[in-house]
Amino acid sequence: MMPAARYWLETLGCPKNEVDSAKLAGTLARAGLHPAGAPEHADLVVVNTCAFIEAARQESVDTILELSRSRRPGARLVVTGCLAERYGDELAAAMPEVDLVAGFGESLFGEPDEPDPTTEPGPTTEPSHTTRVAVSAPTRRRVPAFDLLELPRPMSTAPWAYVKIAEGCDRRCAYCAIPSFRGAQRSRTADAVLVEIDALGPAIREVVLVAQDLASWALDRSAPGDRTVSPRPVVRLLEQVAERVERVRLLYLYPSSVNDAFVDAICATGVPYFDLSLQHVSRAHLKRMHRPGHRARFTELISRIRRTAPDAALRSSFILGFPGETEEDHDELLGFLEEVELDWAGFFTFSEEPGTPAFGLQPSVPPELALDRLRECSELQDAITSRRRQALIGSVLSVLVDSPGVGRTHREAPEIDGVIHVPSNLAQGSIVDLVATGASGPDLWAEAADSDLIGDPGHLVAAV
Repeated sequence: MMPAARYWLETLGCPKNEVDSAKLAGTLARAGLHPAGAPEHADLVVVNTCAFIEAARQESVDTILELSRSRRPGARLVVTGCLAERYGDELAAAMPEVDLVAGFGESLFGEPDEPDPTTEPGPTTEPSHTTRVAVSAPTRRRVPAFDLLELPRPMSTAPWAYVKIAEGCDRRCAYCAIPSFRGAQRSRTADAVLVEIDALGPAIREVVLVAQDLASWALDRSAPGDRTVSPRPVVRLLEQVAERVERVRLLYLYPSSVNDAFVDAICATGVPYFDLSLQHVSRAHLKRMHRPGHRARFTELISRIRRTAPDAALRSSFILGFPGETEEDHDELLGFLEEVELDWAGFFTFSEEPGTPAFGLQPSVPPELALDRLRECSELQDAITSRRRQALIGSVLSVLVDSPGVGRTHREAPEIDGVIHVPSNLAQGSIVDLVATGASGPDLWAEAADSDLIGDPGHLVAAV
């Protein structure tokens, strides 16, 4: 009897890519393939790539080459994801090691899609949702083999899962190329999202909703006059998800979309975690980025959140070295970080992306100066994060055990923030009250406050 074909799926980039990979894994399973224990044992090696910035593109290329070298003879190497969609034909020509470059909605097995009979051949200068790259020669728009956003996925064996509720983005931030290859925002229906959550299985205790602009979910399917309605449609979706799982977490919130009703709804779920996409705080600099907001508005929003939920956790990300950033802009960002004391923050230097409004924008910031500013912000934030973690020592924490010895509270998003080191006898998927006993950098250590907890079926499984 011939053994079943095996696949290896390597995922790079953000949580949205993790969701896409889960959908692709389900597709491969339905095709009769089984996961391999290592890439060198696979008959099919798939790399789900990231192309957000230059560093991500380089990591994707390096990973493709590494997996090409390590795959066994006869194994096929397929590249999909953002790099494939954004640079498909160029990538295929530059990397003969790759057997197939498949953009969004294209089969991983290489079967050609049917041409759309309603579309005449003609020149194009911009990639559509289903074309691979911008080309100047006549081409036909390809009909996707499937809708990646709506594909079913396997049941989860972990106690948490990302669930993507929308694809694409209607924002036009000056530095971001995502709309050019992910397209305009396309929200899923509430029913589709809830069906996917129900299908994840009984192991799920936490659902992390993700989208490029999560707070605008469903507005693309609303009448123009409904876009200012409060509360936003996503609030009702949040409530429906919270009825199904113990924890629901939201990633990627534009601060201009987070009003009082939204703050109250998030805090009411018991997971007061706010991932606010700020990018900077200088009013003039944010205007250059094509972003709304300013320091005073952001400070008041954070104060509003903490008045509602004093134990709320706040995360954000910031770009250093965007064209035109002055020392005054940078000093204002440092002052903001010191003032508001975020729990978590990520810092990135500007990446000049072709096709974006910021491409070629002047005055540019020297890369060395941008890196110095990033280091200065990172050192400041690391100290703030460490202090805030130290302050939790002695507190009682409600911990979800992700895996033996490792857990999280509402303050930590999976795979992004620090973790809680817990007793190894606690069962995966259990939610346990523990006391924080130590801290080091972003991580905490916690122990049971009451040994009687061991064996309580509502919290954990007794040690054997």
